[in-house]
Amino acid sequence: RHAVCIFYLVLRALDTIEDDMTIGLDVKVPMLHEFHSYLYQPEWKYMESKEKDRQVLEDFPTISMEFRNLSKVYQDVISDICHKMGVGMAEFLEKKVDSQHEWDKYCHYVAGLVGIGLSRLFSASELEDPIVGQDTELANSMGLFLQKTNIIRDYLEDQLEGREFWPREVWSRYAKKLSDLAKPENIDMAVQCLNELITNALHHVPDVLTYLSRLKNQSVFNFCAIPQVMAIATLAACYNNKQVFRGVVKIRKGQAVTLMMDATNIQAVKAIMYQYVEEIYQKIPGTDPSSNKTQQVIASIRAMSLPSGPMASRHHYSPIYLSCAMLLAALSWQYLSTISKATEEYVQAGEN
Repeated sequence: RHAVCIFYLVLRALDTIEDDMTIGLDVKVPMLHEFHSYLYQPEWKYMESKEKDRQVLEDFPTISMEFRNLSKVYQDVISDICHKMGVGMAEFLEKKVDSQHEWDKYCHYVAGLVGIGLSRLFSASELEDPIVGQDTELANSMGLFLQKTNIIRDYLEDQLEGREFWPREVWSRYAKKLSDLAKPENIDMAVQCLNELITNALHHVPDVLTYLSRLKNQSVFNFCAIPQVMAIATLAACYNNKQVFRGVVKIRKGQAVTLMMDATNIQAVKAIMYQYVEEIYQKIPGTDPSSNKTQQVIASIRAMSLPSGPMASRHHYSPIYLSCAMLLAALSWQYLSTISKATEEYVQAGEN
């Protein structure tokens, strides 16, 4: 618990530096490269940030002290991931996401590494088998699925903030500029571009199911599974939906609560995944350029999700247990910025 908490706060501090547009690149790039070393400097802090989360930088000596109190096996994981993420963030500060390969690379740096780091912590704690931390490809897919969902859903918000994360290789087939997709006259092409990116994201679902099937500890399972089912529900809501280019698409509060309560075992998660890919399948337009690819990836997910036992049996736990599970889910989901405000409000209510 402490290791995951400190891991989150360290990455939140790193992310706050990356997000702060008031810091010049001449200062920011070296800071991102060196950030992992600040964990071993008791006095280091940064007081010049204007970001809303600047407290984690101003009070960094508190975080770094707790970091140094962790077992060395946890320190090594957190420091290593922090170093790799800082280098990756610096790389993409100076260039835009161009190819689909670079999209995967960017998502790896900001989210896949989180999945890899968490998996190594799970194994180091001995709550999970060594293979969970060793299989970095599956752990990476866990992060990529969440991050791509976030990027797809937040098209309009990112446009308004001057950020671009959709890969040029894809959107350039549908528009001259990424911002053109928000124009009413381009809505049909915009939706086709959206559907192609959702199809790309769905390719991570088989890895997600394989990863979750290996988990043995109930708390770890809930922590990992809840954000993933939130993501598939979000993609189903976004698929073929013009509203992505007009406002915010988010899952309903009651839907979020149901997902949190139900996603407590692998068979239930498979049932949820099956339900939402079926929802997407029913919405595939016959004229969509990606329709064949979408049908193919859905077929592969169906094959992994078919009933192999009492899939529909969903275990329910006490309100206290659910509160803990929701808090864990919120911690992971908040870092990747993919949970809706309505869900966050529910999580806070659950904590109280």
